[in-house]
Amino acid sequence: MRSLLTDMLQGQLAAISDGTLNRRLYRAIRQGILEGVLRAGSRLPATRDLAQQLAISRNTVSTAYDQLQAEGYISTRAGSGTFVTAHLPDGAMTTVKPPPPTAAQQRALALSARGTALLHSAGASPHQWGAFMPGVPDVAGFPHAVWRRIQARVIKRIAPHALTYSPLGGSPALRQALVDYLRIARSVICDPEQIVITEGTHQAIDLLAKMLCNPGDRVWVEEPSYWGIRNVLAVNGVILTPVTVDDAGLNPPPLRKTMRAPKLIFVTPSHQYPTGAVMSLARRQRLLALAQEQGSWVVEDDYDSEFRFSGNPIPALQSLTPQAPVIYIGTFSKTLYPGLRISYMVLPQSLAASVSRAHAELYRGGHWQTQQTLAAFIREGHYASHIRRMRLLYGKRRTLLTQLVLHWLGPEALAPDSNAGLHLILALTANTDDVRLAEEAARQGIHVRPLSSYYLRARRRRGLLLGYACVDEDGIQPAFLTLLRCIARHYPALLRQPLPPPLVDLE
Repeated sequence: MRSLLTDMLQGQLAAISDGTLNRRLYRAIRQGILEGVLRAGSRLPATRDLAQQLAISRNTVSTAYDQLQAEGYISTRAGSGTFVTAHLPDGAMTTVKPPPPTAAQQRALALSARGTALLHSAGASPHQWGAFMPGVPDVAGFPHAVWRRIQARVIKRIAPHALTYSPLGGSPALRQALVDYLRIARSVICDPEQIVITEGTHQAIDLLAKMLCNPGDRVWVEEPSYWGIRNVLAVNGVILTPVTVDDAGLNPPPLRKTMRAPKLIFVTPSHQYPTGAVMSLARRQRLLALAQEQGSWVVEDDYDSEFRFSGNPIPALQSLTPQAPVIYIGTFSKTLYPGLRISYMVLPQSLAASVSRAHAELYRGGHWQTQQTLAAFIREGHYASHIRRMRLLYGKRRTLLTQLVLHWLGPEALAPDSNAGLHLILALTANTDDVRLAEEAARQGIHVRPLSSYYLRARRRRGLLLGYACVDEDGIQPAFLTLLRCIARHYPALLRQPLPPPLVDLE
């Protein structure tokens, strides 16, 4: 079988015209090593195999290998093969550095103003797992065996059309499964044609901003709110107006005559992110009335409503009023796993056809097999069973973390919330630098997010978001003690009692 290495060497041999064939092969392999195409430790083909692939004699390959080994570029391990050495020999030729870019090239390579602004406010972390990463479920608890069994069944019956782009809106089977599930679980009443399957909430927001907003339009966002949504909106050229959130959720301000009505209003009413507040019924009714009066669209992000640990489920905002001007967004990133990359929008009838067609035009829907597998997963009851199982598990972890906070820091350190979701807020005093604490904790392997980074205005609460879903019970206490040591180094007055000394590894 031909390899990429063979193709590369053939190209190099054609470009090197002088010298014997074994010398040309030696130079081609050596150049590949020096340029990093053949990395340290990579295995070279056996002489017989390479000779067959290049249609040259084995002696030619052996001679080239012998020269490379003599100069220290490759080494042979008995019974294992021939490998590129870890360190280049002294005096080896290095690759020629390209000349510095000209002024014109630098201008051409410069990012746009919105690209630069996006990176300046970016909050995506290179770490997406472990204590206490907020917003991440326990992906280890996912029923992989059940999923694989359904997936094998779907693939066995695969039709040719399932291997091309998906139809408008996504898999009909998944949209119907969502209609049935949302009616029972979230009181959302809709038809399959109102649902558009997207690759994550960010894509859904990006599409809505493009379809419903012109550059310069005003958009209301919660204060505080999820930085990812704000960045997607900002890069589309809209003007963000932060609207205060309190214990009753978003508090819509009265519109003055001189104020421009918002085109979109983004809310997380069932479990506000990040504070955990639940929007009161009075606020919900006021918000819907304002949206209908001003011609605004309310975008309801129902990102983790399945994980409520006490009380009755809270109906979606979309279900309160017939023909409500609400676009409902849900995701499987929190209930199953983020890498699945499946979210969905429930659109009003007046928007559904246009947005569905625009989604196909801009993003070209696909992942038919995954969507069909998920549809069966929901339809056969596995999804509801998984939610019930994870709700019990997360409830235990939440209780354990809550007890640790109360024991070491006292009740004032627990920000009030709705006893739901996948994280707690560790409340800190106003003079605390939560960004600095988060950075130091990250150096200790503990990943938290500073509450202050979720605000747009200068007046910000201080705290740390502690995600408990992706930490098993045995790991919560040691991880929390590590975080407490970071706090104790800078703000010892926050602790109610001295910390125990860290365990010493005697091995």
